[in-house]
Amino acid sequence: MQLYATELMGAEAYDVQGHFVGRVREFFIEPADQPNRVSHFLLSRGRFQPLLAKYNQVGAVAPGTLRLNCSERELTLYTPNESWLAVRKDLLDQQIIDTQGRKVVRVNDVDLAEQKTNGNVELRLTQVDVGLPGAVRRLLQGVVAPGFIRKLQNPLPQRTIRWEFVNLIEPDPLRRVKLRITHEKLEDLHPADLAEMMEDLSAAERQGIIASLDEETAAAVLAELDERLTTQIVEKLDPEKAADILEEMAPDAAADVLADLPKETSEELLEEMPGQEASEVRGLMAFDENTAGGMMNPEFVFVGETSKRDEVLQWMRLQDLNVDQLDTIVLLDREAKFSGTVPVARLLLAEPEQQMSELKTEPLLGVPGDADEQDVFELFDKYNLRMLTVTNSEGRPIGTITVDDVVSRLVKK
Repeated sequence: MQLYATELMGAEAYDVQGHFVGRVREFFIEPADQPNRVSHFLLSRGRFQPLLAKYNQVGAVAPGTLRLNCSERELTLYTPNESWLAVRKDLLDQQIIDTQGRKVVRVNDVDLAEQKTNGNVELRLTQVDVGLPGAVRRLLQGVVAPGFIRKLQNPLPQRTIRWEFVNLIEPDPLRRVKLRITHEKLEDLHPADLAEMMEDLSAAERQGIIASLDEETAAAVLAELDERLTTQIVEKLDPEKAADILEEMAPDAAADVLADLPKETSEELLEEMPGQEASEVRGLMAFDENTAGGMMNPEFVFVGETSKRDEVLQWMRLQDLNVDQLDTIVLLDREAKFSGTVPVARLLLAEPEQQMSELKTEPLLGVPGDADEQDVFELFDKYNLRMLTVTNSEGRPIGTITVDDVVSRLVKK
């Protein structure tokens, strides 16, 4: 038989002799033991201290009634346990993340299924109700009989989420550890989806999620968040954790974040970062944010123009490259000056012995680091570019601007 949490809240509990022992005020799950089994029932009894019934002390369950298979004397007195998940307190009316639907929703009710084991009845949490039926049950709980509510809800559209697709939001890191809440399911989401969902959460909830993600995922999510929210989150993080996340970000994205922080905070975080990464970010922060230098990423692939196609491919296989961002290769002449670019697609289709200089695109396009961003936008538009090289005063490449950098900048305007 399927039950709902609302049908058990306030239910009358009787012991094996039929004596009334209290009303169900709360029930708990022990995530570290069984992630979906109701492990304990909290029974209130007026002015007396509440009692606790374990899952193996339950003989039968029905809407409004809980029958035990033991006497009242075998029950224990209730003491709070932060490692337990309280269904009423931690689930009902709380916001959760639906990892399958990639959205934030509010829980109206919880669906429970009976499982008979060794002469007792266990309840398993199967799904959460985020639709109208659950809202109706909450509204009418204790006002009309459960049977009438069930008839009333039948024609209403169902909106439920299976328990395995639910990710709880727990901002307190200590309690999150006690509950053993992991965010593996969140880490499988696209960073843009997770960032969009986080914008619907409170500041404390956003902070809790970022703090519990691995640094690489957290960096990708922060890069997608609104700048104001990113600044708020990074300011409140432990400096060591914040520096580890910034280290995983693209240098231009890290520079943007640090530029929005108070100078004292940004300096502290730069001191926590490894020397090379910190040096790259400092170099970017020296440029005005509205210039080519302020938009560029100093991490790019460059090779000599006399290199052969197969030599370049073999070298690239040995490098730790971000293949998702690898679109174009920058060429250098014998004086290490910028001499052209080669799209990766053209490289792959070339003959093994062809030199890179034979594959470069025309015309030769590049901008100095102090070029105005408007000049960058116009070049991308005029030549339908996917990447633009930024050079220093000596004509040597110091970074690249990709089309996603341009789109992000234009969207923010």
